[in-house]
Amino acid sequence: MNEHEGPTPVNLVATVRAVLPSLTPAAQSVARLILDDPAMVAGSTITEFSAASGTSEATIVRTARALGFAGYSQLRFALAAAVARAKPERLVPGDLGPDDPLTDVIAKVTRAESEALADTAAQLAPDRLAAVVEAVATARRVDAYGVGASGLVAVDMAQKLMRIGLPGHSFTDAHLALTSAALVRAGDVAVGVSCTGETPDVLGPMRVASSAGATTVAITNNPRSSLAELADHVLVSAGRETAFRPGALASRISQLLIVDCIFVGVAQRTFDTSDSALRATRDALDGYLEDSRRRTKAG
Repeated sequence: MNEHEGPTPVNLVATVRAVLPSLTPAAQSVARLILDDPAMVAGSTITEFSAASGTSEATIVRTARALGFAGYSQLRFALAAAVARAKPERLVPGDLGPDDPLTDVIAKVTRAESEALADTAAQLAPDRLAAVVEAVATARRVDAYGVGASGLVAVDMAQKLMRIGLPGHSFTDAHLALTSAALVRAGDVAVGVSCTGETPDVLGPMRVASSAGATTVAITNNPRSSLAELADHVLVSAGRETAFRPGALASRISQLLIVDCIFVGVAQRTFDTSDSALRATRDALDGYLEDSRRRTKAG
């Protein structure tokens, strides 16, 4: 990212959310106000914003630089462009409340999921994705590590790779993950999935896999996390945490988007073998289901 240009208006909000966990408490206050009321920030001088946020002007400048801007003026211009391009509810989505009727729950959850996908797409650089696709497509084996909601994403990735004939494995248990990581080597790929990028059960095997020579890939909401720092390739997901949607759950949909993009890219890159594998696995499953139906009718 060019320091003087900063994030584009399209991905500015996603960038603020992504770096939020890595900021100091004072900078987090600045960032949260940017997320809560970007129009106000765009229209405020640095003195006015300092008073509104209860932080010093120096903190505001440091926060702007942490977001990739040369200073507060550049941040204001980007926010003004973001406000002009986005619908109000796009910038300030309604949170879920304990008394919301189910009609509002459907609308708000749908909007949150849509925003997570849009924010992730805005940050998913094609060149970074291409590098991951190339590494996975030519790998001897691919190990994916994750726990909790991110563990489900790791399992999904391994399952998708298996469907196209690639040796994908997922590990949601730290001991098994470490065991597998100790046996990888150059030419293998290790994928760590973690919303915060600070999950010990993911960081441990990723460090071991990196030391063993594997190519490492991080899928995380936080591009400044420990996971991102140790990875060769970083793909940033997005997801807004709310009272009823903890961070890991909110980002799962965006992590799955990244996995799907990797999967499709690898399938394209290895089309002949992938197409053959998909046909073979589909035929095997169809045959199994047909046999099950016959047994059910016969019984």
